[in-house]
Formats: sequence, C-alpha cells, structure tokens
Amino acid sequence: MKESTKPDLDKIDKKILKLLQQDGRISNADLADKVNVSAATCYRRTQRLIDLKIIQSVRAQIAPEAIELSALVMVGVVLDRSTPESFSNFETAIKKLSIVLSCYLVAGEFDYLLKIRAKDMTDFNKLHSDKLLALPEVRQLRTYFVMKEVIENAPMPL
Repeated sequence: MKESTKPDLDKIDKKILKLLQQDGRISNADLADKVNVSAATCYRRTQRLIDLKIIQSVRAQIAPEAIELSALVMVGVVLDRSTPESFSNFETAIKKLSIVLSCYLVAGEFDYLLKIRAKDMTDFNKLHSDKLLALPEVRQLRTYFVMKEVIENAPMPL
C-alpha cells in the first residue's frame, strides 16, 4: 500500500495557519500565546509548516486604489489550437507579463482565465491591444470587468 505524503496537521498546526492567514505580521510570542504553546515550540511548528511548503509565502496585501489599479478585469483566453506546444508557448509568454496577477488553465468555454488589475477601462484597453492580443497562440479574448469584489483572497478553510 502506498504511503500518503499528506502532512499530519493537528489542532495546533491548524490554529497557527488560521491565525497567520488573519495576520501574517503577528509576532511569534503573540502567536504562541494564542495557540497556548511556548514561543520555541511555536517557532519550530511554524518553521515546519514553511519547510513542508504548507505556508507558501508571507506578503503584504496592497489596496489596489492606493496604487491606482482599481479596475479588476477577468479575461477568458481561447487559443488557436489545443496542443501541448500551444499551451507551452502561451504559458511562457504570459509569465512575462507583470500586469497579469493570476493565470489559470481551465476547462469550459475558454482555455485560460486571467486576473488583471488596471487603472481604468482606458488603461485596460491599451493593455488589451498592446499586450494581450500580441500573446502567442491567442485566437480570442473575452473580457469581464468586475463590478464588485464580494470575496477576494479569502483565508483557506481549516
């Protein structure tokens, strides 16, 4: 029987993860107090979660309006062909575009779903014509302007 590679997470690990999702800047001492373990134990457990790549990164979440990127746009991309080479060419090119926050290979109406931030509709129109239409293998783009962000970057349920 094949052994599972899924790490064992106990209640303390899950509580550490939940608290770090709420506040990634919490001090180790405060985190230890909240999970009711010593600071040394808390540090070791947190480091283990990082080493296991359960905690992938800790970073600042920036208010889009503060940097004049208040327009959120989702773009469905349809490729010319569904071949490994087409997918590879597109993925290589899309990774070079800093305007793309997320790119997902999806099943359904289109091949990829992009999440993009822009200043406004005029700014996005320029990005669309100068960058997105120039991507390799692209046959069609379907653009959806987000009117309201109901849930964004929600914590993982534990």
